[in-house]
Amino acid sequence: MQISRGVEWAAHAASLLATLPEGTGLRAEALALFHGVPQAYMAKQMQALSKAGLVHTSRGRQGGYRLAKPAEEITLWDITAAIEGKGPAFTCTEIRQNGPCGTKPADCRKMCGIAAAFHTAESAFRTTLEAQTLADLLEEVVADSSAKQLRKTEVWLEAQAVAIG
Repeated sequence: MQISRGVEWAAHAASLLATLPEGTGLRAEALALFHGVPQAYMAKQMQALSKAGLVHTSRGRQGGYRLAKPAEEITLWDITAAIEGKGPAFTCTEIRQNGPCGTKPADCRKMCGIAAAFHTAESAFRTTLEAQTLADLLEEVVADSSAKQLRKTEVWLEAQAVAIG
């Protein structure tokens, strides 16, 4: 399974927004600049997060993005589903019914072992992402970052943040 860069970028952007004071946000340009990624592609990810109800979008000259709900209520699964969709990564096409020795459809009443294994793996993957909130991730970032790096980020965010109602 390959997760797109869009999921990574959206997760980083949402994590950054989670650090902002209430009533403030960041423009897509600032999010792209902070992460060193193309602005148009970052904007696309932010639009997907907005459509999923994870971020609030404010338009206009002072427009930008802020989280639509607390970081404790947004999971990595929410972000992944917003960018990649909620559909399964594996879709069984019942290939076992094909070819000269194909199994009759009437004999395929239960899921085959291959489809069952993929379903189990996908469920475990989703459950793991559902258990990780943005708040959990921020705790790890703070614990793993130097005071100097945290202060540098704080100063940059203060300069870039915009008031959002």
